[in-house]
Formats: sequence, C-alpha cells, structure tokens
Amino acid sequence: MDASNPLWPVLVVLAAYLVGSLSFAVIVSRLMGLNDPRTYGSKNPGATNVLRSGSKPAAVVTLLLDGAKGWLPVALIAWYGKPYGMFEGTMAMAGLAAFLGHLFPVFFRFQGGKGVATALGVLLGFNWILGLAAAASWLVIAVFFRYSSLASLVAAVFAPVYYIFGDGVAWYLDKSLLLAMVVMALLLAWRHAANINRLFKGTESKLGAKKA
Repeated sequence: MDASNPLWPVLVVLAAYLVGSLSFAVIVSRLMGLNDPRTYGSKNPGATNVLRSGSKPAAVVTLLLDGAKGWLPVALIAWYGKPYGMFEGTMAMAGLAAFLGHLFPVFFRFQGGKGVATALGVLLGFNWILGLAAAASWLVIAVFFRYSSLASLVAAVFAPVYYIFGDGVAWYLDKSLLLAMVVMALLLAWRHAANINRLFKGTESKLGAKKA
C-alpha cells in the first residue's frame, strides 16, 4: 500500500460516514423484537426514544453503539493515521462525517437521529478528557432537570468552551477540531429545534417517560 496516496483521507472520511449511517436504534430494536423507534414517542431513532419502549437494555446497547461509531473512526486515525498523512484535520473530518452519517444515514433514506451519542463518541476520540467533561455536563443537567434534550444542548455548547479554556483538556488548540465541534453543536441545536420549542412551552417529555 502506498502510504503517500492522497486518496487515503478521502476514503477514510467516506468510511466514517458509512459507519455513522448505521442506525443502531433501528437495528437493535429489530434484533430485540421491539417496535421501530421511528414509529412512537419522538420518532427519533436514538437511545432516549428507545428507552421509551420500556427496554433499558436496548437503550443502553443503542447508546454504546451510537457512541462507538463516532469514536472508532477518530480513534483509528489517531492511532494509525500519521504514516498515511492523516492528522488532526482528517480526524476532524472523519468525526464530522460519522456524525453526519447518523443525522443523514444513507442506509435509512437519510432519516436519522439527533446525533447526541455519536457526537459524544467523536469528542472522546478527539480527547478522552474532553469527552468525559461533555458527558459529565450532560449527566448533571439530566439528573437535575430530567430533560435529555436540555442536557444534550448544554453539553454541545460547552464542549468547544472546554476545549478552548480547559486546563489540561486541550494540549494545544487545533482549529480543525474546534471547527468540527462548533459545527456539531450548531447541527445538534438545529435537530433539537422542536425540543427547544417544547422546553419553552413546558411540554417536553422527561427522561424515562413511556412511549405514547
């Protein structure tokens, strides 16, 4: 294999998008004999909506797999990419591609989820401390307010802030990684537009609510 081939980053980013396009909420629900998460609750193919089916194991498996598909492409580039000319810029593009794959999955008619778990996986791939900081932010808001959407929005907004100002979180500031985080945060906010509206109206569903 020619390590200097400029097509390597392109192929890796494409592969990251295809991995991101695996909608594990739908796949896990089918394998476990549950209803399609796109047919109940928020109709969002994500772990929070799978939880509304009443199956906590299915929701946990979905959460872990959706996170893993964001983490794996970034981690592989970090571990093995340098000999092939792939550095932080490729990591940023691959992470964003996996995230976009979840939002617009080619295998599921481009109708995907909101990308929270996948975005967290991408952050863990960028820097595990950064990922844990974002996860902690989500957990604190979710525990105190019981709104997954609010917790997700807070974590998404604070992730770039942690990267810029966190002492020990970012060993040095890489603009491509920062840009990827900002884009993911903006897309997460866009995907949560209906949730934001319901939060203001006081009609947003809380964590653990059963499907309608």
